[in-house]
Amino acid sequence: MFESLIWECPETRFQYVARLHNRLREPYTIGGKRSLSNAVGHQRDRVSYNISQKSQRIEKKPVPVGTLDITLYRDDLTTLGPKPVVQKTELEFPVAGKSVVLVDDVLYTGRTTRGALDALFRGGRPKRVQLCVLIDRGHRELPIEAAFVGRMVQTTDNQIIEVKLREIDNAEKVLLMEKQ
Repeated sequence: MFESLIWECPETRFQYVARLHNRLREPYTIGGKRSLSNAVGHQRDRVSYNISQKSQRIEKKPVPVGTLDITLYRDDLTTLGPKPVVQKTELEFPVAGKSVVLVDDVLYTGRTTRGALDALFRGGRPKRVQLCVLIDRGHRELPIEAAFVGRMVQTTDNQIIEVKLREIDNAEKVLLMEKQ
């Protein structure tokens, strides 16, 4: 099986998080209102949490972070089996009228982001929604683009990007792998 290491060390992730934070600062300091919301699952939580922490250290203001479970908003729900596992959505701030940043680890087809947008809009109509991703690997199937990208990685359709984070996987690396 083909496997290629894209990066392997916590410092690299935090360098990308710092870069993403710097790109996010400008548009989200107008009026002092900022909200970061992350889309989907455990690893995305860590990336948005890292960005939020960086913001709070520099700006000395809290940046709310929430999680969205998109399980029931997926367009492939019927392929997940008879009883998909639904996680908890935790948005401790109102999204209506706010500028929100959806944070994901890897952007691929855009379908996860579409599901996250559907889940987000259940909580109200945000003023603006932008997408921030750690890795953009291309191959979109929907007209969705990230406004903030940590790194672009060229892939083929028969490859996947696997993100491993120290807090979850006890390893810190991003791998480019062949699909099995």
